[in-house]
Amino acid sequence: MGKKFGAIVVIIILVLIGLNTAFFTVDQTRQAIIVQLGRPVSGLQAPGLHFKIPFIQEVIFFENRFLDYDASPAEILTSDKKNLVVDNYAMWKIVNPLKFYKTVHNVSGALSRLDDIIYAELRVELGRHLMLDIISKVRSEIMEKVTKRSDERARSYGISVLDVRIKRADLPKENERAVFGRMKAERERQAMKYRSEGQEAAQRIRAEADRERTIILAEAYRKAQGLRGLGDAESIRIYAEAFGQDPEFFGFVRSLEAYQRALNENTTMVLSQDDEFLQFMKNSGAGSSKK
Repeated sequence: MGKKFGAIVVIIILVLIGLNTAFFTVDQTRQAIIVQLGRPVSGLQAPGLHFKIPFIQEVIFFENRFLDYDASPAEILTSDKKNLVVDNYAMWKIVNPLKFYKTVHNVSGALSRLDDIIYAELRVELGRHLMLDIISKVRSEIMEKVTKRSDERARSYGISVLDVRIKRADLPKENERAVFGRMKAERERQAMKYRSEGQEAAQRIRAEADRERTIILAEAYRKAQGLRGLGDAESIRIYAEAFGQDPEFFGFVRSLEAYQRALNENTTMVLSQDDEFLQFMKNSGAGSSKK
């Protein structure tokens, strides 16, 4: 009796364990497939309670939300033979978990396959356009075409590509240096042009100023000479009038002025007694030699 009771208890426990492992829940954010002895047999996408055969079947869960794919930067050649380093990303989703498991098995395999698909489509589409158009004009149209074709190819792996975008599109380092060198040379050429134009304008202004200065000085000198000539003429006229009124007195005054200029306490003069310079001194009774 005791053995039968123990057996019943064991059976009940096994049944409870089997029931516990037979039912499973799929969350709204996830989806699942059932694998029977290592072979996938069905895919479950609807959330809720589901049943599987205990100990024989196994449940593998996958994300039911959007996933992101961030590619490493890669060089792509444009139609005008310019290299661009393109850094792109994509949003994707598992739409057929059974096909997904059979083809790529897991997310790592899916990312590897997406990398091949998206890069190939980007390379083809960007290779049809000029670099300037890619950067500024038709990027949205290019991304729409790449997204559509990538999605068509990814469907065979149970994947849907929702959006492909370019984060950055840069020139390679060596091209950046060459472009920077050309920009620097162009700026230096413009700076040199502006400097030469400034120097030319400065020289022109200086030359004009020098010319005006020369003209002003010449005119001033001409006027000064004219005024000086008038002054000298007036002085000569006055002296002539004065000399005409009393020539002897005028001679005497001029001699005194000459004595004042020529004679001082440190001057010694040796003259003959008949020298005209001494005529007023002789008449005044002074000696023939004065200090």
